[in-house]
Order: sequence, then structure tokens, then C-alpha cells
Amino acid sequence: MKLLFTLLAFLICACSNSEGDSASQQTSPVEFSEDSLSGMLRVKATGAVAVLGTNSEEARVNERPAMLVKFYYDFLLGQHEVTCAEFDSLMSFATGLALNCENDEFPAINVTYYDAVLFANERSKAEGFDTAYTYVNATFDNEKHCTNLEGFAYYPEVDAYRLPSEAEWVLVAHQAWNLDSAWTAQNSDYKLHVVCSIGKMSGLCDMAGNAMEWVNDWLGNFRDTILDNYVGAPDGGALGQRILKGGSFRNALESISLYSRGDVYTVTSSTRADYVGFRLAFGKIPNAVWMGTNGKVNSSRVVPLANSSTIRTLVGSYKAKLAFRNDISGNLDYIDYSSGVISVVEIADTLEVYHPDISPNGKLVAFCTGMEGVSGLSSVYVRNLDAGGSNLVKLDVESAAIPRWRVLENGDTTIVYVTDAGNNRDETTFKNTSTWQVKFSKGKFGKPQKLFDGAYHDGISDDNTLAVTGARLLRARLANSGSSIVNSGRDTVWYKNGENAEQACNVSLSKDGSKRVLFLDFGGKTGNAFAGESYGTHERLLIADSAGNLVQIVAAPSGYTFDHSEWVNGAENKAVATLANSNGSHQKIVVIDLSDSSVSELVSGDELWHPNLWVAGKSVDVENENLDLDSAGVYMNPDDEWGPVLMRYNMELLWRFRDSANVAIIGSSRPLYSISPKAFSPEFFAVNFAHTPNSIYASRDYLDKYLIPHLKNLKYVVVSLDIDFWHKIDGPESDNFFVVTYKKYPGYLYDENHGYWSDGYPKGLLEATENSISVTEAQSYLEDRGRYTATYCITWGDPPAIDADSTYFDDKMYFIENSLDALKNIIEICLNRNIYVVGMIFPQNPRYKDTGIFGRYGMRRSLAKSLIDQFHELERIYPNFTLFDENKMGAHDYTDMEAVDSDHLCYNGAPKITARLDSVLKSLK
Repeated sequence: MKLLFTLLAFLICACSNSEGDSASQQTSPVEFSEDSLSGMLRVKATGAVAVLGTNSEEARVNERPAMLVKFYYDFLLGQHEVTCAEFDSLMSFATGLALNCENDEFPAINVTYYDAVLFANERSKAEGFDTAYTYVNATFDNEKHCTNLEGFAYYPEVDAYRLPSEAEWVLVAHQAWNLDSAWTAQNSDYKLHVVCSIGKMSGLCDMAGNAMEWVNDWLGNFRDTILDNYVGAPDGGALGQRILKGGSFRNALESISLYSRGDVYTVTSSTRADYVGFRLAFGKIPNAVWMGTNGKVNSSRVVPLANSSTIRTLVGSYKAKLAFRNDISGNLDYIDYSSGVISVVEIADTLEVYHPDISPNGKLVAFCTGMEGVSGLSSVYVRNLDAGGSNLVKLDVESAAIPRWRVLENGDTTIVYVTDAGNNRDETTFKNTSTWQVKFSKGKFGKPQKLFDGAYHDGISDDNTLAVTGARLLRARLANSGSSIVNSGRDTVWYKNGENAEQACNVSLSKDGSKRVLFLDFGGKTGNAFAGESYGTHERLLIADSAGNLVQIVAAPSGYTFDHSEWVNGAENKAVATLANSNGSHQKIVVIDLSDSSVSELVSGDELWHPNLWVAGKSVDVENENLDLDSAGVYMNPDDEWGPVLMRYNMELLWRFRDSANVAIIGSSRPLYSISPKAFSPEFFAVNFAHTPNSIYASRDYLDKYLIPHLKNLKYVVVSLDIDFWHKIDGPESDNFFVVTYKKYPGYLYDENHGYWSDGYPKGLLEATENSISVTEAQSYLEDRGRYTATYCITWGDPPAIDADSTYFDDKMYFIENSLDALKNIIEICLNRNIYVVGMIFPQNPRYKDTGIFGRYGMRRSLAKSLIDQFHELERIYPNFTLFDENKMGAHDYTDMEAVDSDHLCYNGAPKITARLDSVLKSLK
């Protein structure tokens, strides 16, 4: 007999400025009952409402405003966080990952999001269920942690084990929330504890503390609205961000909230920390909905199946973009594969988008509002290929369809279009249409010029001797001898069975000079004869030579047919197409390699049309410079953590400004957020090389291996003295990027194997770095030469966050001594080059002065004062060292409006602290 728990709800109400504000409503009480699945409680959620987020102005931007989620289903939730014993029992055999915890009943921590979902899949399989998660390829690090699942997709309609959605987690946590009986910084001794060893409420444990918990959703924004069966954002955006809930043993009680969604730093699927674990949920979510950052609610998603590395393998470059029509919404979707975080971006407006074509430089996209095979008026537009679809321009003519970019011999960039793209079977009707060309420059169309009669919308050869089109018939326009198709051409029909023309469509003319033509047919006799077997409509991709003779045929994968075929722009012998299932649903976009007839999946969805794949040409002369582009400049991996992403951009900054920089800022996220290189006086050309996670050892090694050898004009080094986390060690067990982490990346290993280019910078390395994997959103990091702009200012926080025990150093003074030695190394390295070193203590929450703790990560205030005295002694010993203390033991003048959190300034504080540092540098002259 099931034991029924009737619970009293904690009624959480948020402030509202209007009666209709969703936050004025309350999270519903729910009932729990035992279930036959081990360790799980059934949550009777049908009809319940959860409040996500808050209207508090002190919350982060992605935690505001409050939003309501209504449930139309029940689900199961784990009574406690998955334990080490539970995790190891499945994963040690499945992936080789064994956590080997101090206590088997501790929560399984230090796991990535991908580790957690793989565990969920393994438990589903072990108990005879289907799996909620699918993927194409898995990537593991040296410790067997999963760092990437290429083609990852979650299917909410499957009855299986999974992570809880944020809404599910919050609904339950409201009723199992007791911060006075949870493992937090107040009582945990800053250590993990056995699950369910404190504060068990109604059968649930550790919702509020012990370990923070992964939930299932991608991180998105909230709206003041109500959604049914909400499961998060469709993807994690340009940074691939995930959500953590619940607080941990290291968080102060006052800093833990139900609405909090993250950690101090950016959280991605490959992030792991020794205070982050997870609990499982079970059950399908019917009619699930996602909401993107644009506020649009979707009941379906477009799922990328290939990452940046796969794209490079397929088309030879990371610099590739895919644009296509999402036929469910009618909007343009695109993917930028140069980003290590693959995100599908939808440009939403009221225009219907057909036949997108990406410009030769990859920055613009042209499209039309009418489609091939359908007569009628159509318009051609061009817009920037960015998230906002900015700078939309319309071609001012009566009708224009099927735009295709073309670069003329004189260098002009033009667009070729036709007046009508309808069925071309009737000769007279076809002749009444025409093909035109218009110059496009500086965001504007020029004056259109007619090329010839007939709607040849599928390509014109560079030498002006061939044009093709297909919308029932494969028509070609051929140049007369010694002339061009513009001045003198003859029209003909290709792909015939005797005198009878066979049906053809989705025609595309290659741009590699071969003048090959690819197209689809309707299972015609000519194609059947060439294939040596019978096939049905669109079951084969056909390729003809420049005379219209069939030269190759490629079969569609079993169970699918091809549609919307096109040549890939910029890659040799590659085509792109959609795959339609037996019901005619265009579910996938694929790349076809015509050298071996292989078909590789790029994207899946409900209705994906008209793909256009653009690949950038090579910008590095490999032959002359002898750079291996499989390694050179590749400083991050797909779907990487935020730390390596920042370092990847540091490397681009280094190679770009190696001859200009005379000030280098190194250290942690504190200078990363607050020191603005462009705000210095003209005599200082500063670059901010700070990164996270950071240690004084990583700063030392970066300076020694890269900055000193290559910044030829370096005169000043600014290093952050983050003494509250001088509890880190050096060596193989450390988090020093240049001891351990760098080995994961081809670019650093390549540099190491070449002596970090001590003999001189190799020409082309900057371009190789620019063309390697990146993150779209992090491009803004380059604008201020390395400062990461926190786009919001909140407050220092009251009380201040405390994430470590102030007594930690009492019996571990060797940490301090080792860190001091590293600082001395930095000073001495610079002394030998006549470089000044400014040791900078950054401001933290001034309210720490009312405690016994120095800063966010601990240290007794008395120890901090003693250490600062030692810094002053270093000033007396080393003529090139200066201490710049902007914290002043909390007695500084940086206000709440200048802070992001307890130990970071925001953009409001950057001008002040940069100006003061500028004055310090001037005084050294």
C-alpha cells in the first residue's frame, strides 16, 4: 500500500506592479506518494502551477521576471541526489568512469551534465525502458568524464529516466525547502555529507543544500507569462549555458534561493565542480513546449546533429554557415559552425523565407518570398546573417524570385534573380519570364539589368557559357561559339528519354568551374537505366556534366528521399539536401560527399527546407608557411567550458597585438570583468589576458611561455593578487591551465612542440587562430581587447557570499608560501626584461569588513593583513614591483551599483578602477 504524503505548501509570492502580473500568483501545493521504482517519489503535479524566477531587482537578468508554468502531467522525482555508489554501479561499466568517493553515500559530484544524462540513459536501459536522450558521438576526457555529446537531443515524450526540468524541480523544492535544516556553509564545515543525513522533508532530501544539482533545461530567459508543460529553451544560445539549482555545502545560507539558476561563472554542459551533482526524474512530458530568447513558444525544435569538428572533417573548414527555411514558422534559421557551441538561430519576422543564399563573404543572406515551381509575385530581400536579421533591404521591382549571389570578373558582387519561378514545362510561358542581375554594394541594390529571356534561376557559370534551371524540366542555356549566354545563347532541354523530356527539379549548377549540374528526378527511365536499377521519385541525386550527360548518381538513405538539393558553396565535390521520410516530412538536412557518395546528417527537425551551406575559402597559405591547420590555432574544442573559451580569445589577442601591446593584464575573472584596455591613456596599449579559472601559477606560466617572448614592447604587467583563493596548488593535480588543461587542445600542444615559437612568430598563426573554432557571443570580448563585459549590474550583496572556511589556511600555510614564490617568479621574470609589475588587489563586497573573513573564498582578515604587509616588503626588495590595493580591507568606495556580485565589478565600475590603474602606470614612468 502506497504511503501518501499530504504536504503544506510554502506559498511564495512575488511583488507585482499590476493585477495581471503572473508573479502575483503562487506555487501550488502538490502531493507525493511512494512508487515501485527504487528511490523515486510520484509527484501528483497535474493542475499545479510553479513560479519560476523572480521580480527582485537584485536578481540576475536571466532570473527575471517571474514566470508561471502549469503542469498537465505527473512525474517521478528522486528522493535524494544520485549517490556515488549508484553512479559507479552503472557508469564504471558503461563508460569507465568511477568516482571512487570517500563515502559511497555521498552525492555523486564533479560530474558534467553529459555524465548525468548518460547515467539516466544507463538506468533506463538497465530497467528495460527506452532512453530519453540520443546522440551521435560521445567525447570523453582522460578521466572518462563526458565532455561532449554531438547531435545531442532530448525527447520529452519518452517514458524514461532523465534529469528534472527546472519547473519540476522548483515545484517540488517549494515544498521541500528548509534552509535551517540543510547542509550549507553555516554547518557543513565546507564538506560534502551523506545524502539524507539532515532535514528530510516529506520523503525528500537535500533540495536546498549539500550539492547543487543539474536540471534538464538549457538556460533561457523568462517572460511575464504562463506556459504549459515548459521544458526550457530550445538550446543554450551562443554560450551553450545550462542551469544549476539548489545551492551547496559551500554556499552561505543567505545566498541560496529557489529562483537562482546558476553558479558564479558560466555553466556549460561540460562544466564540472566538486559541489555539483544531480537527482533523477522519470516520466514523459506530453505536449512539451520550449521558449527561445525571442519569447517565441515552440512545440518542436531544430536539433543540430554535427559539431564544428565534424563540419571541418566534412567540408574542410570550421568557417561554415548553414541557412535554411523552418517551414513550421516560415522563418530563416541558420547555424554558424565556426562557433564551438552550435546553436540554431531563428530570424523571426512576418516575411515568408524561401531559397536563402548566403553571400560570398558569409555575412549576408538573400532570400525570396515565393518558391520554385509556383507562379506568382515574389520579392527578393537581403539582410545581415545575424540573430536580429538586421539591415533588411528589399529589391524594388515588381517580382523577383530565387536569388543567387555571383561575383563578376571585375569584382562586383551581384545577385541573379528571375521574374517568375513557376512550372517551366510550357515553352511559351517559360519565354515570358526572364533572368536579371543586380549589383549589391554597401547594403544597397543597384540598378537591375536584364540578362536574357527565360527563368534560369539555378546558376550561371563564371565564364558565362551555361545557365540552368529546373522546375519540371531541366532547361539549359548554352553560349554560341565565341560568345556568352548574355549576348548570344541558345536554349535547350536536357535529361530526355529519346525525344521526351523527363521531369527534373531542384537543379543546381556547380561553382567550381566544372559546370556540373545536380538535380532530382521522378524515377525516370533515363535515370533508372544509368543506375542499373529501378527507383522512385527523388530517391536518387543525379549529376550531369557540362553537356547534360549523366556522370554520377547517389542513392538516398533507406527510408528517405532527397529534396531541395544544392551544391555547397566553397567546398569541393559536396552537395547539401534535405531528407524526407515516407510521409513527406523533411526531417533532416544532410551533406553528400560526391567523392564517395556518403551522406552525413547535419540537422534534424519537423520541416526543414531549402538548405544553403557556405564554406569560407582558405585564408592561410599552408604551403608557404608550413602550418598544420589541423592543429595550429585550435585552442578550444566544441561545446567547451568557459575557461578554455576565454583562453582561445586570449591567444587571438596575443597574436593580433603582439607588436602593439605595452601593458598586459593577467589574472582572474576580477580583472577580466573590470579592467577596460581601451579606457587607458593613449601612451598605454593594454590587452586584458585575464581568464577563469585562474591561479597565480597559471598567470606565471602564461607570462613566461607566451607573453614575454612575443609581446616585444611590453613595459607593464598587471597581475591580480586574489589572495582569498591562494589555496590552489601547482603541479599535475592543480587546475593550472598550462600544466594540465592545455594538453586537451591541439593548438597549445602544437605551440609546445615548436618551442612556443621562441625563434619567432610564424606568419599565418593569427589567421589560423581566427579561422579555428570560436564562440559567437564571445566575439564581443575582442572589442575591448579582452575585457568581458558583464551586461548587468546588481549589487555586492547583503550579506556577502562566503564560499570557503576562513580557517582553511590555518594549517596549510604552504599554500600561501607557494603562491608568494610564484609571485616572486613573475616579478623576477619581468625584472630581467625591465618590465614593471603592478600587483593588484581587487575590491570585494565592503560588507566583508563586518565579518572575520577577508573575501569570498575565505582567509582570516588577520592573515590577509599580514600577507599585504609582505607585499609591501616586496616593493622594497624589487624596484619593478608596486602594490595597488583597491580593496583596502573593504574600506573602498565602489558602490552596489558598480558590482555584479560579492567579488566582481560590473561595467559601471570599470571606468573608475581603470582610470586609477592608469594613474598608477603613469607614476611608474
